[in-house]
Amino acid sequence: MLRSRLNEALKEAMRAKDQRVIATVRLILAALKDRDIAARGRGQTDGIDEAELLSMLQTMIKQRRESIQMYEQGGRLELAQQEQEEIVVIEGFMPKQMTEDETKAAVAALIQEIGAAGVKDMGRVMADLRSRYAGQMDFAKASGLVRQALVG
Repeated sequence: MLRSRLNEALKEAMRAKDQRVIATVRLILAALKDRDIAARGRGQTDGIDEAELLSMLQTMIKQRRESIQMYEQGGRLELAQQEQEEIVVIEGFMPKQMTEDETKAAVAALIQEIGAAGVKDMGRVMADLRSRYAGQMDFAKASGLVRQALVG
């Protein structure tokens, strides 16, 4: 389970005195704890599930990529480098990302499987993709592919 991998990675990084990994894993664990607390308020006593955790990691990567652009525009290359190092650590906990061709194939197969016929079915297709491919697919790109396939 990903939670235990995160805790184990923190222990290993502490033994190795790898400050970047320690700081990044602690950030992940803090965000996870926040989400778990919010989930308990919604009645999920075990906290968030694996798919939601992977989604959180994807969001963290996206935020860091946006920060890198801002830092580079502002001439703060050392901060951009720090964000890039954090992305590498976070990606180490993610499953292998699907290629564009694999994403196209998954979208086409799902559309056929559920019989989606038009844009009105886009929400249902995206929800199914999120539940099946959490952490493996770039859903911003997938959304464009779904729209393209459903519109024609």
